[in-house]
Amino acid sequence: MTDPARVLVVAHRTAATPALLEAVRERAAEGPAEFTLLVPKPVHGLDRLADPEDVSDTEARMTLELALPLLEEAAGRPVEGVVGVSDPVAAVEDAVNTRVVDEIIISTLPSRVSRWLKLDLPSKVAGLGLPVRTVIARERAAVKA
Repeated sequence: MTDPARVLVVAHRTAATPALLEAVRERAAEGPAEFTLLVPKPVHGLDRLADPEDVSDTEARMTLELALPLLEEAAGRPVEGVVGVSDPVAAVEDAVNTRVVDEIIISTLPSRVSRWLKLDLPSKVAGLGLPVRTVIARERAAVKA
């Protein structure tokens, strides 16, 4: 019997979206896998200019609290949750350097609003030498009143 693959899932605002849940479900169906959800600390407004690493992790922890039960259901097993530093590239590098990671799933917003895609996060993370899958959350259809 082979060891399960260790899959690092990187997400914030898309951590509980149907697209990511489906990607985790599909990966779990491919073979044994253990999942860790990494949520980089979000930085807003003037905090980006001051010290982005000095921001609270409350928002990231709330994201974990919401997303972990849904991801666990999709994975069919417990999912570990961790908060990373605010820079998503550095957060992934830290995770890869402190734990065993075999694959990475990056979940992000659509390209017109995704800061992570503007930063070219998937390509930068692929530079670590691990397989990377990018999941783009679907935009909600406008509701007509």
